[in-house]
Amino acid sequence: MAPLSTGGDAMTAPTVTMGTSHATEPNLARDDRARWLHPLAWWAWALGVAAAASMTTNPLLLLGLITCTAVVVDRRRSDAPWARSFGFFLRLALIVVAFRLVAQIVFVAPMGTTVLLELPGITLPSWLAGIRLGGTLMLEPALHALYEGLRLAAIIVAVGAASSLASPHRLLKSIPAAVYEVGVSVVVATTFLPQLASDVARIRANRRLRGRTDSGLRGVSGTVMPVLHGAMDRSIALAAAMDSRGYGRSATVSRARSRLTATVFIVGLAAIAIGTYGVLGTGSLATWGAGILIAGVVCVVVGVSLAGRRSLRTRYRPNTWHRPDILTALAGGVVAATFVIASVQDAAGMNPSTSPPLWPTLPVLALIGLVAALAPAYLTPPPPSVGPATDGDPARLDPPGRAES
Repeated sequence: MAPLSTGGDAMTAPTVTMGTSHATEPNLARDDRARWLHPLAWWAWALGVAAAASMTTNPLLLLGLITCTAVVVDRRRSDAPWARSFGFFLRLALIVVAFRLVAQIVFVAPMGTTVLLELPGITLPSWLAGIRLGGTLMLEPALHALYEGLRLAAIIVAVGAASSLASPHRLLKSIPAAVYEVGVSVVVATTFLPQLASDVARIRANRRLRGRTDSGLRGVSGTVMPVLHGAMDRSIALAAAMDSRGYGRSATVSRARSRLTATVFIVGLAAIAIGTYGVLGTGSLATWGAGILIAGVVCVVVGVSLAGRRSLRTRYRPNTWHRPDILTALAGGVVAATFVIASVQDAAGMNPSTSPPLWPTLPVLALIGLVAALAPAYLTPPPPSVGPATDGDPARLDPPGRAES
């Protein structure tokens, strides 16, 4: 301990020299490049991956999309509570694949030439449509079920990746004012499963620490009630917060403006429907359809902009787009575009035959799409570290006066 100095006209405050204490300093140590990516960029990338998965039944490509998605999540997932749900979506994808295979084995009549297994079977009475349960398992329908299950699993994993990478708080800021109320409902719905998975893991860990079982009927009964109680508490707190912030208020708009907005919006939706029908046609109909579709999209954008003027809404630290955000969104578009083009140029490679079974090949364009799907793992900055004091809210990481980027 340094001595007190009383010399001079002013007294010098005591100075502590017995080491340095960091207990009161906030734990905000992080990479200088760390920042939050725009949530719409992550969703654009994930939707591009999901669209690509819907264009193929090639198991190699589907497994490649799932692997690329998992790598991106592993490298760019934060430690916030809402970012821990990706494992749940992976398990859900496995359940979907297994259910698809079981349904094929149990309910579908055997077709094909290659026998895999001889299982016990039973034919139901005619008043139950004569459905046959079980029986011979053939290779061709089993492969078809596996490919379809993998396609749905890849879509689920892509949506789960977006839920784990994009902050729901920041996503809510990016919703247009015209659909803000609907956007709040969607954001709350999409964050339900991640919060539910986090609550289940936390309660099971607490039961294990207390020496109680977390499996079987006793474990389930001891987990369900705390989870429901926590969900109810969050719902009440959310309702109170929304009410205190004036949720649902709207500005006064003239009747003429309201009619104009509704007319533009309805015309835009009708043009989109007609244009889509035309694009699916051939010849001159497709050309006219493309023009009508573009005009419909413009009308909808104008209608949303006009309707947004009714919403009394402010934004604190609005989300901004930077080069990594744009590259991430473009990567999703590249993935979808390459798979669409590949499905036209190489339909056999994108959808390999299961009857007769053929070994799947890898189209070159689809491989380029896989590289684009993996690009955000290396082209984006790492996310900031979320400490316990932030409660998973990224907006509380930045010190006052610093704009969020």
